[in-house]
Amino acid sequence: MEQFIVSARKYRPNSFATLLGQENIARTLKNSIQRGQLAHAYLFCGPRGVGKTSAARIFAKTINCSNPGPDLEPCGECESCRSFAEGRSYSIHELDAASNNSVDDIRALTDKVRIPPQVGRYSVYIIDEVHMLSQQAFNAFLKTLEEPPAHAIFILATTEKHKILPTILSRCQTYDFNRIGVEDMVRNMKAIAAKEGVTMSEDAMHIIAQKADGAMRDALTLFDQTVAFCGKEVTYEQVIQNLNVLDYEYYFRLTDYFLTGDYAQAMLTFDEILSKGFNAQSFIGGLSTHFRDLLVCKNEAARTLLELAPSVAQRYREFAQRCSIGFLFEALGITSSCETAYKQSGNPRLLIEFALMKLCNLTAHFAATPAPASAPAPAPAPASATTPAPASKPAAPSRPTGLSLKAMMAEARQEPAAAPAQPTASAEKPAPTAESLAAAWKALAASEERRPQLSSAIAQATPRLEEDKTLHFEVGNLAQKDWIDRNCRARLEAFLQKQLADPAIRLVVDVKKIEETGRGMYMPSDKAKFLQETSPEFNGLQKDLGLEIS
Repeated sequence: MEQFIVSARKYRPNSFATLLGQENIARTLKNSIQRGQLAHAYLFCGPRGVGKTSAARIFAKTINCSNPGPDLEPCGECESCRSFAEGRSYSIHELDAASNNSVDDIRALTDKVRIPPQVGRYSVYIIDEVHMLSQQAFNAFLKTLEEPPAHAIFILATTEKHKILPTILSRCQTYDFNRIGVEDMVRNMKAIAAKEGVTMSEDAMHIIAQKADGAMRDALTLFDQTVAFCGKEVTYEQVIQNLNVLDYEYYFRLTDYFLTGDYAQAMLTFDEILSKGFNAQSFIGGLSTHFRDLLVCKNEAARTLLELAPSVAQRYREFAQRCSIGFLFEALGITSSCETAYKQSGNPRLLIEFALMKLCNLTAHFAATPAPASAPAPAPAPASATTPAPASKPAAPSRPTGLSLKAMMAEARQEPAAAPAQPTASAEKPAPTAESLAAAWKALAASEERRPQLSSAIAQATPRLEEDKTLHFEVGNLAQKDWIDRNCRARLEAFLQKQLADPAIRLVVDVKKIEETGRGMYMPSDKAKFLQETSPEFNGLQKDLGLEIS
């Protein structure tokens, strides 16, 4: 039986053209070879599985190749290329710093550097995971790294650049490798699947690429694992089952419940997710990502940020039309706060369930669709006034092509307070009756049940309507007035305008006069006088200590 080789090794890049997602680094290295501007030390740093060691091997093969191609690719046929491919090269050396991190190992390397190459022009030393060298080994390596023999080139590779000594960094040309994009990984997996005779849907490949988090090696490992589980025919359902990934359908279904305010079904769906073995913290993190993707879909220019399969991206774009920007901002804030508080919570499940309840309650303040037909109709105009037929709703202004967070936040703040379109003011509407005013005021108190103190203050107050349609609402002190003016007066005013079907209504918050509250502000002298009159203990303390109260 032929020995199996994992895809990450079998399809490892062997030329600059096959180096995935690092085109700028490949171009720079090829230009330096072409112009004869080779440095004596390079540092390749970046996340795992993005091609650092592969790039070092390709670079080492190319500079020792006797017959490089027109695009400076190693020929693979000369003695240097063949010896490297067969693992017997005496010109290209690889050292694992994780297991050879002592001063003695560096001393042995220094002795070996003096020996000129047997084949090719350069002796190339590739030191992987160089950050694992000890402090003493780094110091022993400094002089050799700074002034090596003319035939020696060092290529250091690391995933943790911050652990490298500044004295080492200053002696190397540094190349930062990027995470590989989802589209690049999917394209590479398609080519590998075709060579291996595997049929896999593009949605399934996107799931694997997202799970790999920018590392091509991880993606190919998951690819092999999936093929071992599913065989040559791989479906999306099998991939999410094998990799234990939560299906997008759960997030779409939950968003439906949030928009309809059905908190019971949202909690039952969360229970179903937990019963299938999914981690609760991963779920709330995925829900945050879901709202982020919906928010990105609200702006045409930002849709390039979506790293989703085309069919799933289309679903997100369609679903985003049902959600207002204000709703998505608030929802993302709730899930992010829940995710932050998860580890400190004594009851994580209750924390997430409460977050789901708050998400279901958002629709009371952020409506994504027009009001239903059952909404209360505006009060009829007097017989003497003729009200024209309502005009068609004007088209919404086109959104700017750029993504402006400031503009989106401003729109989110305005949406809940936006009053419905009113008939043209060809005739002034009459003042509301006392009955309609009382009913609207009662409805206002009920609408603020989420804020018990504000709701209670509204319910206990008696509004006063002036002739200019200014509605006065009195509170007990100046602090209450300032808080209401700053945080919710505009929302309360918009609610009353809608209830009374009159955009001319204006809400003014006043502070009750002293004679109405029955007392003024207590001064320190008033407090001292009160204690003198009512507390024998206070008088005794004053006498014992010889205090003079002024």
